Amino acid sequence: MLTCVIRYHIDPAKKADFEHYARNWGVASPRCGADLIGYYAPYEGSSTLAYGIYNVPDLGWYETFRKRLADDPLGRENYEFVQKNRFILREDRTFLKLASAPHGKRETP
Repeated sequence: MLTCVIRYHIDPAKKADFEHYARNWGVASPRCGADLIGYYAPYEGSSTLAYGIYNVPDLGWYETFRKRLADDPLGRENYEFVQKNRFILREDRTFLKLASAPHGKRETP
């Protein structure tokens, strides 16, 4: 399992546009098969950083997922919305694997 973390640099004057975009992915991403953790908008601190986080089985699956999003009506709408409103200034994707499992209390020998 991989966790995809998308770091967005957004226009701080268009935070409401990002939140609309995030809510749309909150519907389309699970519908297209992703294990969505969530999209996060700025609240305190940086006014330009936002995140999208979800789990995928592997990179091959991720490529198929992206095609599903492009074919999904709400996914297409969201891609057009971001192009029209230009609130995302930059977007970086990182794929991480969980290294701390299993979580819980460590047994002492």
